[in-house]
Amino acid sequence: MQTIDLPLPPIPPGPLVALDYVGIAVFAVSGALLAAKKQQTLVTFFFFALVTGVGGGTLRDLLIGAPVFWVRHNETLLVIIAATMAAWFIKALRTSERPLLWFDALGLAAYSVYGASKALRYGVAPLPAVVMGIMTACVGGIIRDVLAGEPSILMRPELYVTAAAFASGLFVVLVTAGVPSLLAAVVAGLLGFSLRGAAISRGLSLPAYKD
Repeated sequence: MQTIDLPLPPIPPGPLVALDYVGIAVFAVSGALLAAKKQQTLVTFFFFALVTGVGGGTLRDLLIGAPVFWVRHNETLLVIIAATMAAWFIKALRTSERPLLWFDALGLAAYSVYGASKALRYGVAPLPAVVMGIMTACVGGIIRDVLAGEPSILMRPELYVTAAAFASGLFVVLVTAGVPSLLAAVVAGLLGFSLRGAAISRGLSLPAYKD
């Protein structure tokens, strides 16, 4: 008798899902603002906001075998549309690059922690879960920069990917050690944000290879 394998129901969102929306909103705004810098149309604003906001999370979900997070409900696209319209209509966003760096740092920390958390919930081993957190936070920005012909965030001298790795790695270490996930997220997120903030304010960077 032939059996039919039914798809497993998706794992419900964890208590850290608010971090997901913080990351989406901040990165969507950064994508739309890059379109503004390039003097593009509203359609391009939305496209850049979309790929920046969901690029990393989409790749993460495909790799961990989760339903792609933004295709089964409307909330994510509504957040991205709101971010697009804010970048289009609010002039202060387009002229205040420094505050945006701090919002981006907040999104980086939030997305790093949430990406690692979701990977753990789907049974990913700790080290790959750290990588999933990094990818969640950084891949959307990489796609954005490549499409816009801008220098990639990977090539920036100040700490960026390192801050994502620190937040993601610390979260996984704390959870693996038995710390409650909410407390681990707060600690890892704040310290990851602080590291990125130090890079913004003090220009901290890793030493570069020299032949």
